[in-house]
Amino acid sequence: MTRRKPRPLRRLRNAGLIGAAVAALVAANGPVVTDVVEQAYTDYQRDRDDYKARYGHWETVELPEEYRVQAIHAALLYTGKVLLIAGSGNDAEEFDAGTFTTVVWDPATGETTEVPTPEDLFCSGHAYLPNGNLLIAGGTAEYEVLADDVTRAAGILTVKNESHDAPASFPAGTRFTANGRAYVSTEDVTVPPAHVMTDGTRMAGQQDVWIEAEAEGEEYVVTGGTQFQVEGLEPARSRDLYGQGDTITLDKQNYRGLDASYEFDVATETYKVADRLDEARWYPTLVGLDEGRVLAVSGLDEHGKIIDGDNEVYDPTTRTWEVEPDLERYFPTYPSLFRLADGERVFYSGSNTGYGSDEEGRQPGIWDLTDNSWQDVDGLRDPEFNETSTSFLLAPVQDQRVGIVGGGLVGDSEESTARFDVVDLTEEEPRYEPAGQYPSPARYINAVTLPDDHTLLTGGSVGYRGNGQTDLHLTTMYDPETGELLDAAPNEVGRNYHATAILLPDGRVMTMGSDPLFSDEDDTLPGTFETRIEIYSPPYLFAGDRPAVTSAPGDVTRGSTVPVTTDREISEARLLRPSAVTHQTDPEQRSIALDVRRTASSCPEEHEAGEHGAAEHSCPSGCCGQDPAYELGVPAEEGLTPSGWYMLVVVDGEGIPSPGRWVQVR
Repeated sequence: MTRRKPRPLRRLRNAGLIGAAVAALVAANGPVVTDVVEQAYTDYQRDRDDYKARYGHWETVELPEEYRVQAIHAALLYTGKVLLIAGSGNDAEEFDAGTFTTVVWDPATGETTEVPTPEDLFCSGHAYLPNGNLLIAGGTAEYEVLADDVTRAAGILTVKNESHDAPASFPAGTRFTANGRAYVSTEDVTVPPAHVMTDGTRMAGQQDVWIEAEAEGEEYVVTGGTQFQVEGLEPARSRDLYGQGDTITLDKQNYRGLDASYEFDVATETYKVADRLDEARWYPTLVGLDEGRVLAVSGLDEHGKIIDGDNEVYDPTTRTWEVEPDLERYFPTYPSLFRLADGERVFYSGSNTGYGSDEEGRQPGIWDLTDNSWQDVDGLRDPEFNETSTSFLLAPVQDQRVGIVGGGLVGDSEESTARFDVVDLTEEEPRYEPAGQYPSPARYINAVTLPDDHTLLTGGSVGYRGNGQTDLHLTTMYDPETGELLDAAPNEVGRNYHATAILLPDGRVMTMGSDPLFSDEDDTLPGTFETRIEIYSPPYLFAGDRPAVTSAPGDVTRGSTVPVTTDREISEARLLRPSAVTHQTDPEQRSIALDVRRTASSCPEEHEAGEHGAAEHSCPSGCCGQDPAYELGVPAEEGLTPSGWYMLVVVDGEGIPSPGRWVQVR
């Protein structure tokens, strides 16, 4: 591909005049006006055409006040609209009030619509289905309670059933006693009957339930294995039904996962109920599989405990989940997973967000879903800094390369890394190799694949959730062909935890969200959720007229060729899968290179033979005003091009991409 080289910045002819004006103002008014004037000068520079043609340009957009949601999740729909899911928006008061919010925003028209939201889908996972609808699973059943706010000992009680006769059910409010003290269950629980193992061993049925002490006090803490009795049972039944607990404490109580599952119907812009998850999940990752199925992994369960390797698969034809005991694999929450070209393996980059052991599940590797085997991928620098790091498939996806940038230590550490490594997964023994250093240590960076194959890296902060006012006003573009990290116009709105970024159909990038703990450098004033949208226009939008796809079929078959016409000669074409992102985790976005073949001219034979002569009849953009025609070859491998909706983009010889045209791959 021939790329247009960035044009050097011309010297500003009036720079001397502006400099003199700044000096005069400062002399007259002192340092009070210095920041204002310097900001005005910076804005002046960034609004110049030559600056935008080299570095791009940012603009800030605010939705009408009633739609300024604390969106944690963002997804681009095949209508060109953006789905913004807040749920309770990390706001305990909204959760307690049952106020859950979803908004659909059209970036082309500005039209905004609120969508009724059935449950708290805050911190769920999502993946696209072949029909273009978005599967959303998991969410929040209960908010965390910090240790300072815990007044009554609480925790998980394992209720056991030694009887073979029948399951035993206990409603919420059932009292359990131990050591002369009473505890109350907060949820219904059904305990299966005992059963006999294949080796003849008798195994009690068991089920966990959350219990809370009936009164305050440290005397209710249980830290060793203790047997609990079910209050009110007859003695004979008490021998078969009892509880076992050893973690009833005054410690912090984690968020608890939700077993919700919905398909967001793009055509009607409504949530459609699907089968409930087998495991409640908070902070799960969903990744597409063959035939449109979706794998759900990790998360915190209904009691705030990390799921220990139990995974399940959604079938879009039956709209049901099925447990996959043969695919047992433990990951920290929100692991970054990428389906590989063969369709049978998934790469775990090491990136994750939030919860899990500081040792288990941290090793990057390739997971073979046919036999549950695992291949370590080594070489990653600063591997202890993978939490809140960012991973992405480099374009095009046929190269099977993944980049990882930034990240922090486990937990709420203020330390972060500037590491930027890349791995080539086509190698027999793939290893991460250094791709350079990011300009700053960072976590929470958002990565967006652009139609010219660059990856835009934007936002983030040095410290945990921007503590110490460490938000980065830093945006770069990584060129996967040269390995260069190019400067871009800096984002003006700081973006840390709970920020998102997605590619829009017109080639711009939308960023929104950010959830700082504090709003001052000394970390004394509470932070506020950032609801402004900022939109980045890359340099290719200022490089001249853009090519356009003038005709293309709406349906595309893998392994076939697609006839298209364009308004000028092109050199490359891409299929761009839309993003569905949260917590810097986006298994969806990928850019697929298409084979480009110019088709035979459709000109009359006499024109092809030069009836008017070369000087009189030249058709550089077709014949007699006709648009150039091409056949675009689509990869046959389902692992490269999963079924669903894509933006078809063509790129001209100057490296300028067209706006996206929606097509459905089957």
